Amino acid sequence: MSDSISQSKRGGQTYRPVVLAAVMLAMFMGAIEATIVSTAMPAIVADLGGFTLYSWVFSAYLLMNAVTVLIYGKLSDLFGRKPILFIGIIIFLIGSILCGFATSMESLIIFRLIQGFGAGAVTPIATTIVGDIYTAEERAHVQGYLASVWGISAVTGPAVGGLLVQYVSWNYVFWINIPLGILSLIGIGFFLHENVEKKKHDIDYIGAFLLTVSVSSLMFFLVEGGGRWSWGSWQILSLIGLFIVTLTGFVYHEGRAKEPVMPFNIWKERSIFVANVTSLTTGIMLIGISSFLPTFVQGVMEQTPIVAGFTLTTMSIGWPIASTLSGKMLNSMGYRKTSLIGGIALISGSIVFVTMTGSSGPLWAALGSLIVGFGMGVTSTAFIVSIQSTVSWQQRGIATAANMFMRNLGNTIGAALLGGILNNRLANYLSEHANQSEEKLSVDSANLLLKEDDRTNLSESVRELLQDGLTQSLHWVYYVVLTFAIISLILISFIPKQKNGSA
Repeated sequence: MSDSISQSKRGGQTYRPVVLAAVMLAMFMGAIEATIVSTAMPAIVADLGGFTLYSWVFSAYLLMNAVTVLIYGKLSDLFGRKPILFIGIIIFLIGSILCGFATSMESLIIFRLIQGFGAGAVTPIATTIVGDIYTAEERAHVQGYLASVWGISAVTGPAVGGLLVQYVSWNYVFWINIPLGILSLIGIGFFLHENVEKKKHDIDYIGAFLLTVSVSSLMFFLVEGGGRWSWGSWQILSLIGLFIVTLTGFVYHEGRAKEPVMPFNIWKERSIFVANVTSLTTGIMLIGISSFLPTFVQGVMEQTPIVAGFTLTTMSIGWPIASTLSGKMLNSMGYRKTSLIGGIALISGSIVFVTMTGSSGPLWAALGSLIVGFGMGVTSTAFIVSIQSTVSWQQRGIATAANMFMRNLGNTIGAALLGGILNNRLANYLSEHANQSEEKLSVDSANLLLKEDDRTNLSESVRELLQDGLTQSLHWVYYVVLTFAIISLILISFIPKQKNGSA
């Protein structure tokens, strides 16, 4: 194999630089989706209405992404990376096109389900392709390129989202994926050649089904509990029952499946267990900040979408810087001490958000994002390196995918849980202060704060009431984020000391 060309047994040539570029484009397309949509959400809600459905736009995408990641990985082992990645990208593009044409929040949520169904294939298979075409010595260097995709997308996503919303239309936030996806398909289609060995695999469809139903019922419970449905209603009790039954069935089935969706045997290693559970809690934190910070900056601070995007961009600046530093810290300090530093940063950044008010200004919000981004960069890098150093080569892919799944699951639960808290607290606030306004206000009235023209048409008393309600409600969200930051630090403290004596 030369530096740029690898030969498959069937005679096809894989031109690695082009395939790497195509893989990075595919990953960029999936990575930018989170930040660019977060920035555009206030404009989308202001246009389509349905503030109560705000968190479902994220939850629908994240749910399908989370439950399909592991099954796509299994399918790529059976049919090859190329066809499965092709299918994933095409489904993602179809979902993106439909999202841009959405005329209501309900239709947007359905189209986001389609988009998430395709997105589940992109990151794990793209990463696997790199592992296939590069040698062990080359992978460390190439992984740096892949890591940079997340940093670049996180920096450009909020800025591009803000510009598109302010000067074009929110629809293009979804349509910007189309040229990226087409270029990626061309690069992979013409320059990646595989030799797929015929293997008999037992795809764990039952496990995937039980996992989907379990996570979906939990998500509905978190979003709608105390809001649309009271905590003691038959709907909520049914969801709790369905969650317990399917989760129990999932755990039981996975212990007996030949090729389980979630191999629990790797969780017996304490370092992997701690890393995975902490990835769940930090995933909840991440979605809580990236989803709702633009709403605070635009609705309460009355800033533009571009400024709201900037406050998220600083998180993305802190993340890659911290990831680079984390690699050096791991060598000198060990996994445990490095992770503890990251955990302290997560708590510090969360405290900034808890103390944020409408008069704090966007720089204060940006500072909180920067500190949290630093904490995320340190911990996520330490976890991946720790996991991959703990398991054998044969389990490295499964162990990495499991950690990715837990982060995605955290995002999914976080979007549902924190969206439910926001809706519930805002509804309670407006109900308690109903006598202060001549108009009847609901949670959906918060839509009026997210577009400058609508906001200026509000009477001063109504605007202040809505902004105070939104501020208090979002503070509840940030208190929960802080709680999960504290839980994360406690979990990190259980990471075992390394055998060489360093912590």
